[in-house]
Amino acid sequence: MINITLPDGAVKQVPSGTSVLAVAKTISEGLARNIISAKFNDTTVETSTTLNTDGSLTLYTWNNDEGKKAFWHSTSHVVAQALEELYPGIKLTIGPAIENGFYYDVDFGNHSISEKDFPAIEKKALEIARGKHDFTMREVSKSDALSLYKKQNNPYKVELIENLKDGEITFCDHSTFTDLCRGGHIPNTGIIKAIKILSVAGAYWRGDENNKQLTRVYGISFPKQKELTAYLELLEEAKKRDHRKLGRELELFTFSQKVGQGLPLWLPKGAALRERLEDFLKKAQKKAGYEMVVTPHIGQKELYVTSGHYAKYGEDSFQPIKTPKEDEEFLLKPMNCPHHCEIYNTSPFSYKDLPKRYAEFGTVYRYEQSGELHGLTRVRGFTQDDAHIFCTPDQLNDEFKNVIDLSLYVLGSLGFENFTAQVSVRDLNKPEKYIGSVENWEKAEQAIINAAEQKGLNFVVEPGEAAFYGPKLDFMVKDALGRNWQLGTIQVDYNLPERFDLTYKGSDNELHRPVMIHRAPFGSMERFVALLLEHTGGNFPLWLIPQQAIVLPVSEKHEKYAEKVLKSLENHEIRALIDNRNETVGKKIREAELNKIPFMLVVGEQEEEANTIAVRRHGGEDFGSITVNAFSDLISKEISSTLKSF
Repeated sequence: MINITLPDGAVKQVPSGTSVLAVAKTISEGLARNIISAKFNDTTVETSTTLNTDGSLTLYTWNNDEGKKAFWHSTSHVVAQALEELYPGIKLTIGPAIENGFYYDVDFGNHSISEKDFPAIEKKALEIARGKHDFTMREVSKSDALSLYKKQNNPYKVELIENLKDGEITFCDHSTFTDLCRGGHIPNTGIIKAIKILSVAGAYWRGDENNKQLTRVYGISFPKQKELTAYLELLEEAKKRDHRKLGRELELFTFSQKVGQGLPLWLPKGAALRERLEDFLKKAQKKAGYEMVVTPHIGQKELYVTSGHYAKYGEDSFQPIKTPKEDEEFLLKPMNCPHHCEIYNTSPFSYKDLPKRYAEFGTVYRYEQSGELHGLTRVRGFTQDDAHIFCTPDQLNDEFKNVIDLSLYVLGSLGFENFTAQVSVRDLNKPEKYIGSVENWEKAEQAIINAAEQKGLNFVVEPGEAAFYGPKLDFMVKDALGRNWQLGTIQVDYNLPERFDLTYKGSDNELHRPVMIHRAPFGSMERFVALLLEHTGGNFPLWLIPQQAIVLPVSEKHEKYAEKVLKSLENHEIRALIDNRNETVGKKIREAELNKIPFMLVVGEQEEEANTIAVRRHGGEDFGSITVNAFSDLISKEISSTLKSF
């Protein structure tokens, strides 16, 4: 008999050789019918896998992320078989599950594929799926695996196998199809009821632009057709909310090939929006005891060697800038933290001076691959709302909780109410990824968990997601379309204070190391604005939007009164403009709606006589004719209801 421990701590005793599915049946027949994947002792397994040792077992259904991953990875095998049958002679490479669906990278040779071919691929894949073919795993010797793919003249699979050892090579079979695979599949193809090929794109083999460009086929699948229909409707809504589209329509930002890929240019309306976000956070930071600092856009290479950033990211950053002086090199700033460490080092501090809280809207630069650039969410130059707190170990808990409060204030004031906190810790199996002592890592990780528990956060612990110098707390926010994004991060760092020899004099008159907290509630201004655009559909909170109202005179003879109204609005600190073009009021309203201006204020003869404005809300709500004072009260009440107090 073996002992199988379930996630709730319950232990099932079963005979050695019992399958995962059989264990599920001992819990519930209904559960067993819905199990599609599992994990045993941190290894992804099939429901048919037999268990021969004691261990921990987690069962996954379609409702679990891991279950979806197995479902989509299995579908990638089915689609790969369909592609081989439709396009003989193609060479398959890899086909992993991704956040939403899967892809398969294919060398199509002389064949070509476009959107018009998608229905035929979907039809063939569904025909295969309806065959209810079991997915089965088998071990293969390295020599046999190489022999198979050499016969198929597939250099990609050969390269993958050459980097593996005997005993760690497995194939997955279903129907007449075989693929090199590590595992993680659903029981059979019949569970797949709906398949959609979403797009095709170019992708270099292994992400290296020196290698051959392959065709990446993206797709998604579901256990029910109605779920695919709902997903496609969501995709259509996401297209409408795409921040690149809205940013262009609302004249917020642009890009220029002459300036360079991944380097956004903020237009006047976008700059005003960004400035308001900065002012909002600066005001909160001032209340929380932060001091603003400014650091240069470049630094000597040695600065980032000391911090460890060069060793970790140097090859992926912009190349060093050489000066006329021999052996002198500078880097475009990849991070603000080394600069802030040097600011701390300018003065001696005692424990009575701490904590020191330095904040900066600092622009940093990282050389992202051109294929990975995406609007404002993935750029090469971006501004972080960065701050670093230097405190004593005794102050760490309170300081970390204060940063949590600030982060919650930011998210709440901008409508991001649905979130989960993620405690990102080390991968204990890959210590080479991290710098610093195990003791410091353990202290830092426990400090974050303690603070999250004390603040009552709903949090999960994710191994392997820590920064290289310390663990962190990330806020995983769900937007209006149900998509998850990482917004805001807080990190505890014992390592950079050691690397930069930061000290303070304690009450014992001895020198001690401060603890460093890194925090950025927005993350980066660029990415935050992009996600805010998509979350709100461009309908920003009233306190934030650059233009809160537009005054629409009915005709030329009402322009003087419109100017009087505008002056009065400005006195009430309401941001507005006049549209005095020679167009109909109807056309002006339609254009104001497209520009997502919250309020349209129509002024004609009746309004001028009564000293009022006819107020129309974006979306069509009519407030009738009211005074500017009443309109100002309306604006103030709405802002106070959305802008949280801090």
